[in-house]
Amino acid sequence: MKFRVFLGKLLYGMIGKHLPPSFSPVKIGQKAFRKMCGKLILKKCGKHVNIEKGAVFSSKCELGDYSGIGVNAYISGAIIGKHVMMGPYCTIYSINHKHDDITIPMDSQGAEEERMVIIGDDVWIGSHVIILPGVKIGNGAIIGAGTVVTKDVPDFAVCCGNPGKIVKYRNQKIDG
Repeated sequence: MKFRVFLGKLLYGMIGKHLPPSFSPVKIGQKAFRKMCGKLILKKCGKHVNIEKGAVFSSKCELGDYSGIGVNAYISGAIIGKHVMMGPYCTIYSINHKHDDITIPMDSQGAEEERMVIIGDDVWIGSHVIILPGVKIGNGAIIGAGTVVTKDVPDFAVCCGNPGKIVKYRNQKIDG
């Protein structure tokens, strides 16, 4: 592990992760401190980002300009575009267990190959969303609170439910 990533993880884990959220009335530089840690840890970290209290994220992640990682989010691997809003308690997986061989216990089959999640620009991800490995979320999409995203979401789609389903498109007018 590179020293830069090690230092970032050390500072974030010991201090940044525990500082008040950015929206707290207590302002002690927590947003700037977590941003600094993100720049050390993340593969790519844009300008004006916001990493919230308690978030857990891999150094393989990329975070675009003006984007945020929500309070207590867990991200194992994602490329996050610009202007992405993320609610609290979101979970993004990039790896899953193998389970194809019924003659071997699943916990003994190892992991599938990592498949990064790709999130486009100007996306709003609500609270408690779960996104599964390899999913692509298009530009301008909205993922409703509590949604489990198992398949790709097209540009400007509003996706809700478990499993997530497209309920409308932001760029189409509804008559009536």
